[in-house]
Amino acid sequence: MSVRPSTLPCVRQRGATLLVGAIVLLLLVIAAFDGVSVPYVALVPGPTWNTLGIDQNKEIITISGGTVSAPKGQLRMVTVGVQDHITLWEAIQGWLSSDDAVVPREVIYPPNQTRQQVDQENQQEFKSSQNAAIVAALRELGFPVHVVVTDLPADSPSQGKLRKGDEIDSIDGQPVTSGQKLTTLIRSRPVGTALTIAYKRGGVPATTTVSTIAASDKTPRIGIQIDEQQPSPYSISISLDNVVGPSAGLMFSLGIVDKLKSTDLTDGRTIAGTGTIDEEGNVGAIGGIPQKMRGAKRDGASIFLAPADNCKEAVANAVPGLKLVKVRTLDDALSALATLDSGGTPPSC
Repeated sequence: MSVRPSTLPCVRQRGATLLVGAIVLLLLVIAAFDGVSVPYVALVPGPTWNTLGIDQNKEIITISGGTVSAPKGQLRMVTVGVQDHITLWEAIQGWLSSDDAVVPREVIYPPNQTRQQVDQENQQEFKSSQNAAIVAALRELGFPVHVVVTDLPADSPSQGKLRKGDEIDSIDGQPVTSGQKLTTLIRSRPVGTALTIAYKRGGVPATTTVSTIAASDKTPRIGIQIDEQQPSPYSISISLDNVVGPSAGLMFSLGIVDKLKSTDLTDGRTIAGTGTIDEEGNVGAIGGIPQKMRGAKRDGASIFLAPADNCKEAVANAVPGLKLVKVRTLDDALSALATLDSGGTPPSC
C-alpha cells in the first residue's frame, strides 16, 4: 500500500500536535501535584455563628440598659470561606464539586488592590453593616432616628434658612427617617430644584425653601452637615472576630430584636439567613449564596432567610431540607418568622 507524498506532512503535523498536547498535559498534571498555585480561588461553605450566642467566651450581641431575653432558638449568620493559592488539582476538584465554586482570583482580589486593602475595605463594610443593623433594629423597636443639622458651610444655600440644631422632618412632604433617606430625597430631584423642608427648631415646627446646588460630583446638595440621633435606653455592641463584609446585617438586626422582645422569634428553631441591611431596614443581595446555604444546613438550620434579589440563584442551588424564605425588608423577615411560629407558610423563593 502506497501513501501519496502530499499527505505525509499532514500526518507528521498531526503527530507533532498530539505529542505537544501530551507534553503540555503531562506538565499540567505535574504542576497540579507539585503544589504550583493557579490564579484562582475556591469559595467553600464557611463557618456560621448564632447571633444570639457566644463567640470566644463573649456574647456576639451585647445589650445593656434594659431587660434582655434569652431566646431558645438560633439565628445563624452564614459566611463563605475563601481558599487562596490553590493548586490546579484543587481547582479541578472545586470545579467538579457541587458544594464549592472556583473563580478567577481577581474577582475576590482586584489586581489594582493589595490583599490588605481588600481586607480593610471588607472590615469597614462589616463595621458599617453592624451600625446599620443596630439603627434598623432600634427603629423596629420604636426608636426613630432624628436627623439634626450640625454645621453649615459659609457658601451653603441653606445659610439663613436652617441653623445648627434644627431637626429635619421632611423634604417636599416625604418623611426624613435617616441621613440615608435625606440624601436620597435631595438627589431625587435635579440640581436647582427648590425643596420645601419641614424642620423643628427648639421643638417648634417650621418650614423653609432651599434650592439645591451641585456638589463636586455634580449631585444635588443643600449644603449642610448632619448627625443621626436615635435616643433609646439601650447600649448595643456587636463583637465577632475574623469576619468581614456586609452580608450579616439582616441577622444582626434580627438578633437585636429577638433579644429585646419578650417573644421568641425563632420558636426554638435553628434559622439561618443572609443579606445586607441599611438604616431603613431594606435587605440587599449578597454573594456566595450556594455556599452559605450549604453551611447553614451543615450547622443544623432548617429555614433560610434569603434576600429577594438572590432568590433565583438560591432556588437553582437549593439544598434538600432547607426551606427558603424570601425577604426584602426587616419587616418581611419578622413577619415571616411570625407566620412560621403560627404554623403558616411565609413567602418562599
